Amino acid sequence: MKDTDIHSVIRILKEECKKWKEPIVTEISRRHDPFKVLISTLISLRTKDEVTRDAASRLFQVADNLYNMAKLKQKTIEKALYPAGFYRTKARNITRICSIILNEKNGKVPDEIDELLKLPGVGRKTANLVVTLGFGKPGICVDTHVHKISNRLGYVRAKTPEKTEFALREKLPGHYWIEYNDLLVTFGQNTCTSVSPFCSGCGLFSFCDREGVVRSR
Repeated sequence: MKDTDIHSVIRILKEECKKWKEPIVTEISRRHDPFKVLISTLISLRTKDEVTRDAASRLFQVADNLYNMAKLKQKTIEKALYPAGFYRTKARNITRICSIILNEKNGKVPDEIDELLKLPGVGRKTANLVVTLGFGKPGICVDTHVHKISNRLGYVRAKTPEKTEFALREKLPGHYWIEYNDLLVTFGQNTCTSVSPFCSGCGLFSFCDREGVVRSR
């Protein structure tokens, strides 16, 4: 893929993704609540989107803001999150995060990546999503879909998600940064799957290097 193709790729992705439901974290971000973006992103780690959707809904029905969630017992949070992956660890981290934000951050979710990374269980993916979707600030969130597709296309060549993030920061036009994750996550869930992607019906086929693709449909 040539670097200049990125504009056509983004245009096609926008059209393709209209056919599918947007990721739950993106849906939650429409409420303009950085705390809910943070919590739902933590729940989503290593968890399928439909499971995240149900778990986040159960938890926010019990406590829909920082102050109410900080009052919950860890076991209550665990019950709401189950069967999300690593639900006990996530419940413990959510309990600790609520305490830290209340007692050390004046009740406000940090809006800087470096400060978010200090919170338990928060990695670069979560920090970037909170900054972009929670606060509308520039950032590039790289999860498995963004890492896989960016390299599969041949737009970047990096061995880890973190290296992909910094490679994208160097070359992806700034006005695409915030939406890039949403588009590639949705596309990765429905067409550019990890195993046997649907290359025969893919709108990006003519741009794609198909790097690392062994078998496709």
